[in-house]
Amino acid sequence: MDHEDPDSYFAATTEVEGDHLRVVVSGEVDLSTADSMVRAATLDGARRLTLDLRTVTFFDSAAVQAVVRLAERFPSRLDVLPSRQVRRVLDISGLGEQPWIRPT
Repeated sequence: MDHEDPDSYFAATTEVEGDHLRVVVSGEVDLSTADSMVRAATLDGARRLTLDLRTVTFFDSAAVQAVVRLAERFPSRLDVLPSRQVRRVLDISGLGEQPWIRPT
């Protein structure tokens, strides 16, 4: 998905295996892309979600809010694989100890 800043990049690809959805997100997750990430992660029929953020380079408060919404939608069925930048933002926002954050 392209948005207005020509220097920014965002992509979200999905893989489905039964009721398990894996979403691999790359680039910048911000106010203009966070909803796209949520839409990719909420395909019909998915009961378990792995959100792979290991190649995310920018993550703002809108992205944090989007992950919190996904955690509410997939209680006990969400795994988030953060990049170093994402992990830092989650730690700063007070979410660093959430059970859905997995070591990478």
